[in-house]
Amino acid sequence: MEISFLEFQKLDMRVGKVVEANQIPGSRNLIRMIVDFGTEKRQAVAGLLQWYKPEDLVEKKYAFILNLQRRKFMGVESQCMILAGEDDKGNVVCLQPEKDIEEGSKIH
Repeated sequence: MEISFLEFQKLDMRVGKVVEANQIPGSRNLIRMIVDFGTEKRQAVAGLLQWYKPEDLVEKKYAFILNLQRRKFMGVESQCMILAGEDDKGNVVCLQPEKDIEEGSKIH
């Protein structure tokens, strides 16, 4: 299904720096992250524990979508979503900027 460029422009995608990450107690795969976007910090929840240790995410920058509808996972609200690639073997990699760029930088 194709979407228009106008619809694509509605996505608020930005670079964020993970400043804190930990496993959600009682979950098998969920990591709670606090992400700095320069002007604000948001909480993200992602099922990444199979591929990442929480401490390995901290102090790194990733691509996020900020204006998706918020959802709760095990009672913890996710206020943004980290972008990741997944291959046909089930390997998952979070998307990072190629070079260092300021937190909050817009992704076009």
